Amino acid sequence: MLQKKRNISSIIYIAPGLSSFVRGDISFLSKKYDVLFNTYDWRNKKLVPFYMLHQIYFMLKHRKATKAIIISFGGYWSFFPSLVGRLFKIPVYIILNGADCSSIPSINYGDLRIPWLKWIIHQSYKMATLLLPVSASLIKTKNTYLSNGKESHQGYKHFFPDIRTRNKIIPNGFDVKFWRKTERTKKNPNSFIAVFSNKQFVLKGGDLILGISSKFPTCNFYIAGCEKPSGMEREYHNIHFLGKLNPVELRQYYSQCQFHFQLSIFEGFGCALAEAMLCECIPIVSSVNNLPEIIGDTGFVHQHKTLDTLDVIIRKALSIQDKDKWGKAARARIENNYNIAKREKEFITLIES
Repeated sequence: MLQKKRNISSIIYIAPGLSSFVRGDISFLSKKYDVLFNTYDWRNKKLVPFYMLHQIYFMLKHRKATKAIIISFGGYWSFFPSLVGRLFKIPVYIILNGADCSSIPSINYGDLRIPWLKWIIHQSYKMATLLLPVSASLIKTKNTYLSNGKESHQGYKHFFPDIRTRNKIIPNGFDVKFWRKTERTKKNPNSFIAVFSNKQFVLKGGDLILGISSKFPTCNFYIAGCEKPSGMEREYHNIHFLGKLNPVELRQYYSQCQFHFQLSIFEGFGCALAEAMLCECIPIVSSVNNLPEIIGDTGFVHQHKTLDTLDVIIRKALSIQDKDKWGKAARARIENNYNIAKREKEFITLIES
């Protein structure tokens, strides 16, 4: 008697949180598959062992109907899913985003600076079917933005030269219909916006923005996602801390601002950068990872982290003619190269193959 073939149509998607790019992935995967999302508050280190036990139960419960396991970021949450995938021959794809490929102790950034977590990530990458970095720089890169040579070499192959797992670069993708300059909104002259949290203040160049603001008293600098840092006694009349914004509010600020800062010391991709460019902000980026590649010739690259060099870049940016044309070119750059439809096509092809 012939047994009916089981229909395998579920995807298990694992992530440490529901970020915008995770939501985007789940949205397009849900068109074709039943997506089972698995996450916990991994920031609570005391509960990590309990989360792992529950995760094992979750994986074993759903393994028979699972077509593939997709994990966003290597971390505590990637070890047992990678192991279950290996044991039961379920394809495991780990999306590499940035912190999981770096170690910068001087600013307490990078998961690979923590020995136990580094070991877990290493084992996860070894067990995975395929690694999916969002940029080539997460495989191996040398950043010269900082003068600290010891921390210039980054990327998972720098830290794990023994890794033999194949990789495939699939860049992040963005909803070009949502992220666009709102109608009837005019760009405010001499306005700049950056997006980062309080925890990312130095990582994303907040210290540079504070330092440069006094040299440009007629400019306005907006920082989304960040409250005014505690202990900041000095008042900066032209720096505006916007706090956490929802996507609609953030789009409105992008639409009003003329320039976008992405002055990161390390950047896995630069999602805020791409969103701002879609809203016709002219980009000013640091020379790290793939940021210069993302903007192409539509903006400005800050080569070294000093106030003097940033001063020169800003004056050059303010002096350009036809800023509207530059903004439209920035949007076209993202629309043509980093459209969510392109990422969707590559993922579906990968899973089905």
